[in-house]
Amino acid sequence: MADIKKNLLLLFDRPSEPVFTTKGDNVKFELSDRFYTERYKPIASEIANRFDDVNERIPVKNITPPNINAITALARDEPFSLWIARHRKLAGQMIDIFMGVRNTEDLLAVACYARDRVNPQLFQYAYACALLHRPDTKDVAIPSLIETFPSKFVDSKVMGRLREETYVVDPNNRKPIRIPRDYTASDLEPEHQLWYFREDPGLNLHHWHWHLVYPYEASNPALVNKDRRGELFFYAHQQIIARYNTERLGNRLQRVQRYNDFRKPMLEGYFPKMDSSVATRAWPARSDNTFLSDINRETDQIRLDIADLERWRDRIFEAIHQMAVQNTSGQRIPLTADGNTDSGIDILGNIVESSSLSPNRQYYGTLHNEGHVIISFAHDPTNKHLESFGLINEPATAMRDPMFYRWHAFIDDIFQTYKEQLPPYTAEQLTWQNINVTAVEVQPRQGPKNTFQTFWNRSAVDFSRGLDFQPRGSVYVEFDHLNHTPFMYRIQVENRTRQTRLGMCRIFMAPKNDERNVGMLFRDQRVLMIEMDKFIVQLNPGSTVIQRNSDASSVTIPFEMTFRNVDANRPAANTPEADQFNVCGCGWPQHLLVPRGQTGPGQDFQLFVMISDYEQDKIDQDLVGTCNQAASFCGIRDRKYPDRRPMGYPFDRVPRAGVDTMSSFLTPNMKLQDVKVVFTDQIRPRPN
Repeated sequence: MADIKKNLLLLFDRPSEPVFTTKGDNVKFELSDRFYTERYKPIASEIANRFDDVNERIPVKNITPPNINAITALARDEPFSLWIARHRKLAGQMIDIFMGVRNTEDLLAVACYARDRVNPQLFQYAYACALLHRPDTKDVAIPSLIETFPSKFVDSKVMGRLREETYVVDPNNRKPIRIPRDYTASDLEPEHQLWYFREDPGLNLHHWHWHLVYPYEASNPALVNKDRRGELFFYAHQQIIARYNTERLGNRLQRVQRYNDFRKPMLEGYFPKMDSSVATRAWPARSDNTFLSDINRETDQIRLDIADLERWRDRIFEAIHQMAVQNTSGQRIPLTADGNTDSGIDILGNIVESSSLSPNRQYYGTLHNEGHVIISFAHDPTNKHLESFGLINEPATAMRDPMFYRWHAFIDDIFQTYKEQLPPYTAEQLTWQNINVTAVEVQPRQGPKNTFQTFWNRSAVDFSRGLDFQPRGSVYVEFDHLNHTPFMYRIQVENRTRQTRLGMCRIFMAPKNDERNVGMLFRDQRVLMIEMDKFIVQLNPGSTVIQRNSDASSVTIPFEMTFRNVDANRPAANTPEADQFNVCGCGWPQHLLVPRGQTGPGQDFQLFVMISDYEQDKIDQDLVGTCNQAASFCGIRDRKYPDRRPMGYPFDRVPRAGVDTMSSFLTPNMKLQDVKVVFTDQIRPRPN
């Protein structure tokens, strides 16, 4: 079984090269003639001899080929996007085929047959989804997309230098190729100050992996209908906007302006300077002040009017103000929430996203998805210039574009409008009687307490698995990214109940001041609260000191997991480390846990700690053997979300009467601590 799973992973190798070429460490699939495409069947024997000097041969079962004719309608050299309805449906059909085969031997055969016939990006998305969700392959480690499609993450100049390096230089003498910091814009573009966030490869990998874990379409409802999926869509993206706005304030920029008037121009242009390795074309650029237009593209089977977005928007807002939606039968579904749970946000998330879980897709439309689509085609809405979509229409690249944040600021505004309809939490609902948080302190590994230290690191990633038709051997790309000094929280809690209690420790952080350097009101600050950690604590009678390291955060995954090489970094089989390695991969990058802050004296933040009653928060389930390392944003596979409270609690609702500032919001089981984030504009060695 271990060998077959290793063989399954070889199909991620060099995605545009035919399946009969050598893979991995000079490994070859032994194929019958029916696996060769029409182009290669006449010369099948010659090809077999050409790739005959190999270290290992893998026999592939001679199966009856599946019917993939409809899926091959998307040409192999076309770009692929989950947000285009036609592409999404084709991907769902491919997922169904992979999910439907009986065993891993048949899966390998079906995948070998489909790989050279199906669009490479569609194939790898559907194949990865199937491996993640099949019971017999869910422990297979999916390679990072940066390994298989590196062109989605780097400047086209870098790709050219990589090809030259691999072609000319022996593998033992190759040198890393560095991605420059300032290749998409100059300092004349204010938005470029956020390059380190928008263009961070790890951040874009997180967004890609999230959508891999949460597919839109499949005939098996269980693949889509995961616990609180709609709410998780809201919260994962709400936190992206909160963190982006925090970075903007740190760069002395205004918070991002929502794009809610679709008739006004998009002020921000974006010139990605990147090529698509599949389409062998440059990703299209968008000029400043570009207007949206109705889309009529027959080749993509897309007809979409601006009026469609406006109609869906208005219907969703109407449902929010009525606190109910209607399903396809005309039945009224209330959007409900109480003091402990919120089912309404889950329904709303499924409508806005929209996945196949939407109770009425025909009426409420696909607002989020089609927003990405219409923005991505603004440069060529009728296909007059034969240009494809911009990179905002691809999960692995969308977060590079400044318009991603304006669009998602609008999407988040929809959810916040709903949250504003809910009754505020009362002081009694927020209080845990006789549990008091008395002190909070942050201690970095080096430096003064209550100070976070950020700086640049330079790291390298092996791109060799994704360089099609190039000589074998590792070749690395270096890039600069934000990082922080490791730190520890020290939290002192008084338990006056005379009994040992379990609590949920919730840690958030937000800028203290706004764009004018004026202290923020609670209403503004609560939507900037970025979740830093959440974990269970045992509180013995009397005083308890809780210590928690930053690398244990429930939000993040470590650097090595974000950019993991599944061959080089795989732990020993049948170990706890192997279990974690195999099933994890979705999570906020650890190196972006702490916002950048400011140089000199630093940027002022407020760190918030709350201890809530675990008896009110807990979900009864067995988590042994599961990956819950980054559960806050990604949930837990095959389990319920590990917190009964609404995501973002206690900042998911507007404040109760009389609460204007964060300090007036506090109850005894909460504590606020002023902290600073001090940024040093230097490249340092990566902390161990």
